[in-house]
Amino acid sequence: MFNEVPDRYDLINALMTFRLDQMWRRKAAAECLQGHPVNILDLCTGTGDLALMLTERAGRDTRVTALDFSQPMLDVAGRKARQRQASRQLQFILGDAGRLPFPDEAFDVIGIAFAFRNLTFRNPHTATYLAETRRVLKSGGKFVIVETSQPRSAVLRRFFHGYLAAVVAPLGWLVSGHRGAYRYLAWSMRHFYAPDELTALLAGQGFRHIVSRPLLGGVAALHVAFK
Repeated sequence: MFNEVPDRYDLINALMTFRLDQMWRRKAAAECLQGHPVNILDLCTGTGDLALMLTERAGRDTRVTALDFSQPMLDVAGRKARQRQASRQLQFILGDAGRLPFPDEAFDVIGIAFAFRNLTFRNPHTATYLAETRRVLKSGGKFVIVETSQPRSAVLRRFFHGYLAAVVAPLGWLVSGHRGAYRYLAWSMRHFYAPDELTALLAGQGFRHIVSRPLLGGVAALHVAFK
């Protein structure tokens, strides 16, 4: 599914979020860079926006590794990196989040932007993905997640869910030509975890000191957890 939409992926994200997705990624990047980490992993990087933000804002000693399982997505990310003359400290890797090609405790920080839902929502391999993430994170290291969420306000939640069904799914289909991808996107966003459910999921896999911060009334959230 992801291999079929990369050329329109960024455009659709910008249209359906009114470019707020970039502001939310910047918040995630700022959180990842606190404390001046040396090694950062952008997990499920997609078209590379979080990785590029990290690279452009990081110090000279910080290395950013960006992994994704979709080569077409990585091709787009690579083109963007070349256009923006991204630092040599950024490396893109084709790989599987369930079998990460890194040694234990390789990263100070792991970030993931709008892909955690795909790894964990009604996914039979959730425990494997989270175990692998935790394995390659250093003891005391930080896991930063920016993802869609569920507003606490019932009124806002109903509006958000209606917007997903009436606008996001049709718009994604119209622009990308891939109906299934954006029907899945809208459906998974409507049913994804609320912050307390996501906290329980992370705690159950051994993460600790978990904090969630709502974004735009809770339609998205920034989650921070530690190993």
